[in-house]
Amino acid sequence: MKQFRDSMLELVIQTSTNLPADVRRAIIAAVAGVGAGSREAQGLEIINQNIDMACGQMPGGSDRGAICQDTGMPTFEVHCPVGADQIAMEEDIRWAVGEATRRGMLRPNSVDSLTGRNTGDNLSGTTPVVHFKQWRENRIRVRLVLKGGGSENKCIQYSLPCELDHLGSAGRDLAGVKKCILHAVWQAQGFGCSPGFLGVAVGGDRAQGYAFAKEQLFRAVDDVNPAPELARLEAEVMDEANRLAIGVMGFGGPTTLLGCKIGAFNRLPASFFVSVAYNCWAFRRLTAWVDPATGALSGWEELDERPVKMARMAGFPTTGREIRLTPPVSEEQARRLRVGDVVLVSGRIVTGRDAMHKYLMSHEAPTDLAGTIIYHCGPVMLKDGAGQWHVKAAGPTTSTREEPYQAAIIEKFGIRGVIGKGGMGPRTLEGLRKSGAVYLHAIGGAAQVYARTLKRVIGVHLLEEFGVPEAMWEIECEDFPAIVTMDSHGGSLHAEVLETSAALLAGLLPEK
Repeated sequence: MKQFRDSMLELVIQTSTNLPADVRRAIIAAVAGVGAGSREAQGLEIINQNIDMACGQMPGGSDRGAICQDTGMPTFEVHCPVGADQIAMEEDIRWAVGEATRRGMLRPNSVDSLTGRNTGDNLSGTTPVVHFKQWRENRIRVRLVLKGGGSENKCIQYSLPCELDHLGSAGRDLAGVKKCILHAVWQAQGFGCSPGFLGVAVGGDRAQGYAFAKEQLFRAVDDVNPAPELARLEAEVMDEANRLAIGVMGFGGPTTLLGCKIGAFNRLPASFFVSVAYNCWAFRRLTAWVDPATGALSGWEELDERPVKMARMAGFPTTGREIRLTPPVSEEQARRLRVGDVVLVSGRIVTGRDAMHKYLMSHEAPTDLAGTIIYHCGPVMLKDGAGQWHVKAAGPTTSTREEPYQAAIIEKFGIRGVIGKGGMGPRTLEGLRKSGAVYLHAIGGAAQVYARTLKRVIGVHLLEEFGVPEAMWEIECEDFPAIVTMDSHGGSLHAEVLETSAALLAGLLPEK
């Protein structure tokens, strides 16, 4: 199969840059249901612009790029005929992953758990993940899912019976299963880049449960479950989850869930697990069909190679009331900002995420951070022939992981703003109040929209130690759009939505 490795490279690139048609239809339907001018409408418009940019559909440019900078841990499921050379196929898949990483279509995400070192090419003894299954058909089916860490971290497993916050007792029946699923949506809030999609497995053991839940994500968003009781449950979850008012990115609103697929599997009498695989709106999964004789692509499922345009406009939907920020920002400027303000940032910002925050707790900063804005981001970067770095994808990462560090770092270095997604907790909120700083929320997954505002890489620090995603990048930005969701006066949109959605959750399924 001489063409198999090229087919796998095309599968990786298409999955990273081009959302499947059923996911697109779900997002289009969501846009039709929100009010013009709302935060949800703004968020969905940025999402749609990002989708167009990623697959080269925006005016003035044809380059493809990763929809989201967090391209996850590439996971392949290969169905092949008896006798196929699985060793050679896996070698070709590994080559394709390494080549896609080299081209900037995948972010280097494979990190040694003991040393913290990034391999730089997404390859190790256990990455990418490749599962082989034989079947009696004379064709090869390769499924690929790219599931980012933000949504992976919101996967959750329940063991029934159990007690759930705001829902009370959940028993070993479909009513208890529904409580678990709704609780899973509630606990995700905006951390997993809502609106999201769910794959749910009822039954199995602990390991099988998560595997079965992820398999449900390969079902078409608009299919109908062949089991009538599960079809009803899927419809009920969709209705009730969207009444929790969590909304796009956790900003509040009616668009929280775009799809829910549930499968039931045999279990042990002693165990009753409900496993929930949460996936963000950037639902990157495709299925390719391959000729077993040549390795050439013979077809796709749910892929429009010439997709229709999603966005209604070009550029951030401004109102004229936006506030312009140019770092270094003073304490006075930061304290003037309030929850709900929309800002456009232009000037020098720096990136910093997990490894960098831990480092800054016990080290001096590698560059001056006074008055700056730190961006929770692990970008995709490429170096050109002249040695200059370029930003290829750069959306926000989930901020809550930095909660143990953020307030101390803001105070220690005089930082005035933090850009991220999902919001942060009470320790950071108190730090904002004490130091005079704000939390600015960007749209999770919109890696191409934000990459185009990051005009020039000024420098990079600790690249050798931490790798591309975790290094500190100094970048000059222009009109980077974000919303103030936590301010220096104790205001937190995230705390408000959490409280409101908890009350709504409790009212949906009162304990009997």
